[in-house]
Amino acid sequence: MVMSMPNVHSNISFGLVNIPVIMNPLIRDNDTSFNQLHKKCLTRINYVKYCPHCKEEVKDKDIIKGYEYENDKYLTFDKNELDKLKPEQEKEIEIVSFIDAKDIDPIYFEKSYILKYNGTSKAYDLFCEALKKVKKVALAKTVIGSKFYYCILRFAPFGIIMTTLFFEEEVMTPDENKTGEVKEKELDLAIKLIDDLSGKFEPQKYEDEYQNNIRKAIEAKLNGKSIKGTTKKDKIQINDLMEALEKSLKKKK
Repeated sequence: MVMSMPNVHSNISFGLVNIPVIMNPLIRDNDTSFNQLHKKCLTRINYVKYCPHCKEEVKDKDIIKGYEYENDKYLTFDKNELDKLKPEQEKEIEIVSFIDAKDIDPIYFEKSYILKYNGTSKAYDLFCEALKKVKKVALAKTVIGSKFYYCILRFAPFGIIMTTLFFEEEVMTPDENKTGEVKEKELDLAIKLIDDLSGKFEPQKYEDEYQNNIRKAIEAKLNGKSIKGTTKKDKIQINDLMEALEKSLKKKK
């Protein structure tokens, strides 16, 4: 199922040039969807917003947001107050600089969107060709929904891809985890194993094995058949690192 954000209109702000675009998610949720049922009668479970103090169901129009600054003490905000705090970029993708893509650690990448031109394509085409020519990505800032983002815009053969970025405070980079010296012979064998296992990234070859198994199980159940489990391979446990590397190379050959 495609993420629910169809035809969001925005605007790339590039100096004094404005490029109207339509933003859509680039990634599709491929997971099989299950509903939660009451085991006794197989009825779908409903989720009710309930106030335990008033002992009553609460409608959306009667719900506000609250920040807990002390235990059970809240500062409340309604929608109008929160709307006043939104940055100016709410309907705009404002470019702040152009940078080398290699300077961004992929750990900061969050979600990707495709930006298609909205209306005339001249400014859009020009921007695409410029990005392609300089071989840089555009660093920009924008608002999606109620969240402020920094993002990058990059050229792709099918259009401009916008990828939102995590902020540094959101990325929990661990401390260095190296615990000892590496032996030269072990390193040589590890590199040989890497060379033997090297290849090209071919996404069309990679399938979601778990989701495929779920779909086969659904088909089997619809036809009145029992589910067959996947065959588990026995893992050979080798505690000696050198022996494990040598046997891995022999197995690969």
